[in-house]
This record gives sequence, C-alpha cells and structure tokens, in this order.
Amino acid sequence: MPDILSDEQRQFLQLLRMPVPGDPPPELAQDKTTANNASAVANRSVPAPSASESVPAPLVETSMRCPEPLPIPAEEGAPVGGGAAPATALSSAEATPIPVNGTRSPPTAEPLPSPPAPAAAQASGATGERQRITRIATLDWRDLSNMVSTCQACPLGETRKHAVFGAGNPRGSWLFVGEAPGAEEDRRGEAFVGRAGQLLDNMLQAMGLSRDKDAYIANILKCRPPNNRDPLGPEVQACMPYLQRQIALLQPRVIVALGRFAAQGLLQVDTPLSQLRGTTQHYQGIPLIVTYHPAYLLRNPIDKRKVWEDLKRALGVFAEQATF
Repeated sequence: MPDILSDEQRQFLQLLRMPVPGDPPPELAQDKTTANNASAVANRSVPAPSASESVPAPLVETSMRCPEPLPIPAEEGAPVGGGAAPATALSSAEATPIPVNGTRSPPTAEPLPSPPAPAAAQASGATGERQRITRIATLDWRDLSNMVSTCQACPLGETRKHAVFGAGNPRGSWLFVGEAPGAEEDRRGEAFVGRAGQLLDNMLQAMGLSRDKDAYIANILKCRPPNNRDPLGPEVQACMPYLQRQIALLQPRVIVALGRFAAQGLLQVDTPLSQLRGTTQHYQGIPLIVTYHPAYLLRNPIDKRKVWEDLKRALGVFAEQATF
C-alpha cells in the first residue's frame, strides 16, 4: 500500500477501524487529545471579579475592646490549656465586670409599683355592697323593679336577655318563690311562663287560687344562669336583697318555697329539702311551706302526690292565719 493515501482512502480505513499509514496508533491519539484539552483549560483566562463582586476586605479590629477578664476559678467541664474562646459580641448585661470571687453582679432594674393592698380593696367593695343593700331596703315597688332591670351586681347581668322581677298580683295574700328564670322566662321577661309555669298554674287552680288575683310569684335569682345551671352562692347573695325587699313590701300571709334553692335561700340553712318538707318553717314571722319545684315534677311526676300534701298543709296554715 503506498505511503500517501487519498482522503477517501483514509476515511474508508478509519471506518473499518484499520490503521492508517502515517497516523499514530489510536491510544496515542487519545492521549494527545486529552493532553491538548487539559492544556486549553489551564491556559483559559479567569475573568476578574466585577466591582459588585469584589472580595470583601478583611475584618478590621475596632477601637472597642472587651476588658481583660479577671482570673476565675476553673469550673467543672471548662476547657483546659488556656485556649482562647471565640470572640462574640457582648450585650450590655453580659459586659458587666465580673468580681474576683467569680459571681456576676445582678443588673439593676426599675422597681415595680406596689400593688394595691388587698384589705383596702376588699373594704372598698364591702362598703359599696352595704350601700347598695341599704338603698334597696328603702325603694318602693316601682323603683325596686327599675333597679332590678338594670342590675349588674353579678356576672349574670351580662348574659341575660331580660331581668325577671316577678309576676302575679302584688296585693295577693300568697307568695310563691322559685329558683331562677328559665329560657322562656329570660326571653319574655316574665316569671313562670314555660312548662313549669303552666304546671304551677294548675297547682294554684287545684288550691282555688290564681296568680292574677291571689298570689305573687318571684324567684331567688332575677336573671337566668347560663344553660339553666344551678345558682351559685355569690349570685344568690347578690340577688337576695331584692327578694327580701319584695317580701317586705308584699307582706304575704303564707310563703311557699318551690325547691331546694328557694327554701335554703329564704331560711339561710343547708338542710336537705327532704327534711324541710312536711314542716312549717317561718321567714321573719311569716309561715313558710317547702315543696318541690314544678320543673322537678315534670321530670318526676310520681312525686305530685307529695306536692299536693304540702299544698294542703299550706292551705291549713292559711286558714289558721285567717282566724286571727
């Protein structure tokens, strides 16, 4: 084969992967290509950084220096060998000089204002409550009703819709006292207008009475407790002066307490209802008969017979009052 080949012959031999006369072996060509590429990369110029990408200047030590630390007794776990701790920015509290004994002086702070004396606050509240009770004891029927309608003496004043003063005839001889307004009473602002009120009207009718002519109906609480829960002690205490003034103005001949809260609130006792039933109690000289609340009878109709016995006792006491 001649030493000089045409380009077509050289390409044909290369396609057949055959050696071409005058060309280096394939492995030597590969090494040469790799070397040329490495040389090109090495000779490539690196662009200079722009002004915005300039290398930050080395940190310059500021004129402020932390005071030289005084010797402190070595603590357990402290590094040994005198290695310097990395420098960090110290707050004003941390930069407080440390005494030789190793304890840090506590940072000074402005003294807090002294809270008001609890005894003085309680005395002020007690004085205001006494003034409220004294005022209630002097009100007539209309002014008493107006004061109840705007009362905020306990938190119930914020949750009620209407304060319920009472219902019936203020000149009647009978007073029936319940526990507290229910949902319907709160909505309408009248006492005993729900299902329990309808049952109470039936009880009055069985006694030969009516609320419009013979009886007045009131409650221990003038505002409805949320979700019809039981009255709380502070609520009863705040509301009782209203009922006491109502009784003083009504001067009933007989009082019928409907339920535990009415009986215990009027008599100022914690005696169970079962022990108060069947007896004649007295509130400031007025005979008082204790029986079940109509709402209780709606849940326990079997006890209606016991209630009728209590009401007959009340009728007997009333008859005795009429003879004097």
